Amino acid sequence: MITEPKKRDVALVVDDSPETLRLLTDALDGAGMTVMVALDGAAAMRIIDQITPDIILLDAVMPGIDGFETCRRVKREAGLSNVPVIFMTGLADTEHIVRGLEAGGVDYVTKPIVIEEMLARIRVHLANARLTQSARAALDVSGRYLLAVNRQGKIMWATPQAQRLLSDNIGTAGDELVLPEPLRQWLDLAQAGKGGSKTQPTAGLPGNPQLRLHYMGSAGPNEFLLRLAKDAGTDLPAEFSSEFGLTTREREVLSWLSKGKTNRDIAQILGLSPRTVDKHLEQIYAKLGVENRTAAAAIANATRRES
Repeated sequence: MITEPKKRDVALVVDDSPETLRLLTDALDGAGMTVMVALDGAAAMRIIDQITPDIILLDAVMPGIDGFETCRRVKREAGLSNVPVIFMTGLADTEHIVRGLEAGGVDYVTKPIVIEEMLARIRVHLANARLTQSARAALDVSGRYLLAVNRQGKIMWATPQAQRLLSDNIGTAGDELVLPEPLRQWLDLAQAGKGGSKTQPTAGLPGNPQLRLHYMGSAGPNEFLLRLAKDAGTDLPAEFSSEFGLTTREREVLSWLSKGKTNRDIAQILGLSPRTVDKHLEQIYAKLGVENRTAAAAIANATRRES
């Protein structure tokens, strides 16, 4: 059986020092990587327009567009937001290190560069990037409505399903999807832990309150994971819930049950775990005085017809 040769990782090295470029090119090529080089930020962006690298090694201080601004421009490109950037700098001051990380870098090394250390860092960040890409690909396939935003409300990534809903329901800043101001204020409160600890904070999209964002937690220093869900609501009358003592969530579960949805379907629609749906159904059966989903659905459908 003929096996395809292993794909070579592509590294983009951006530095105005010919000595540094030569040192890194030889080392990376010897490590089995394809190397592209640029002498400044503008040249790097031209290369990136043609080829997406797997990792970028970026000098912090260069003439023209410096490394910090180059990194910010790279991270604004949708297809490049997950490409790891390692800063190379002779500036070991905390201020410059922080500037690099805030610009979107994942790491930094100080000059003169120790090749063994650089290669070790590259291997770690390439592995992390692949894990992230695999996880997001799995989310895409599973049909989850997930997205991540930064502190400014910019959409950093979204599964295709979430992307479609967002494109139809929120505004853009230039070519970028951004959360409206009310949702950015909500995000500040949610990530600060002021939305309540017992339940996940949620917020409706302005103009379409049936679409709600659920705060799932921090996915990085400046990346917050959100889930977009349609407010299921229910067409069962409120009097029905009062009569049997059903909670709002139990009424929603029963409503979807009566429409033929499986426990797994209901879990995805309402953003619950299947185990939680099972527990709600146990309570529903007890309150309705029935033993199975068929009888519960029959009562719900009969109530719907009468109302």
